[in-house]
Amino acid sequence: MDNIRAVVVDPQVPGRLAIKEVAPPSPTPSEVLVRVAAISLNRGEVRRAMNAEAGWQPGWDLAGTIEVAAADGSSPREKCRVVGFVPNGAWKEVVAVPTHAIATLPDSVSFAQAATLPVAGLTALHALAKAGSLLDRNVLITGASGGVGNFACQLARLSGATVVAHVRNAEFEASVKHTGAHIVVSGDDLSPAREFGPYDLILESVGGATLSVALSLLAPDGVCVLFGTSASSEVTFNASKFYATGGASLYGFILFHELKREPASVGLQRLVNLVANGQLRPHIDVEAPWTEVASIAQQLTDRRFAGKAVLHFS
Repeated sequence: MDNIRAVVVDPQVPGRLAIKEVAPPSPTPSEVLVRVAAISLNRGEVRRAMNAEAGWQPGWDLAGTIEVAAADGSSPREKCRVVGFVPNGAWKEVVAVPTHAIATLPDSVSFAQAATLPVAGLTALHALAKAGSLLDRNVLITGASGGVGNFACQLARLSGATVVAHVRNAEFEASVKHTGAHIVVSGDDLSPAREFGPYDLILESVGGATLSVALSLLAPDGVCVLFGTSASSEVTFNASKFYATGGASLYGFILFHELKREPASVGLQRLVNLVANGQLRPHIDVEAPWTEVASIAQQLTDRRFAGKAVLHFS
């Protein structure tokens, strides 16, 4: 295979992201080669790209068509439409993806929809599972206007939970309510959510004062799953009140760690099926050609949109 084009870190260009020719991937026997049709951007990979060394290839989420099936026979056939997840390097024309990290796509699920699922969808899916059954239980989701928050609101409601969502910007209240939240509170202060608690499960990604308040809103045996600190990593909280709640816990969540327990393919197929059945609706705010990656990445960093950004390959 000839050289392919990929997004690579280049500290000398505006936005540090450039499209350059690179060597094609060499798959292991248990990997497929996927011709990429769409990718989605996540803040984590964009943040890393802003500090990574020259030549690093970012990207986690991709959707496309299998160009070369796995040599060990563990993959779907060639020309099959799939969604995939890789630790890095998804933002290029052809990607080697382990067969345990792909799921097949029915024709009813677009590449754009599928590309939103790996990081945001899997994070929501695995984080919600930390409290067991959610039927008739109270769930609080902070940062609910983002990609993970959007999926979490929908999935929690599908699971039978009463969903309370928190957004810092009041202009997102209506859209978050539309995604499935029963109640939405807005503003920098999470305290108004106390009225609707206590909570059996809290998904928290803001940190700082928001995390401090969240820990005080847990029900006995409740779990706060922390998967981000978009506001601040410095937290002061009332420790005596926290342990006096009884059985309350704070869980540090990293998706790559969760996927050691269950292959990405399992959760991805669940999410794909929900999208196909019309039960899960990816929120895509921005769609653009992948050649605009530097500009869209900057918009994501600046929080100019709330939903997912999807880039298409021509």
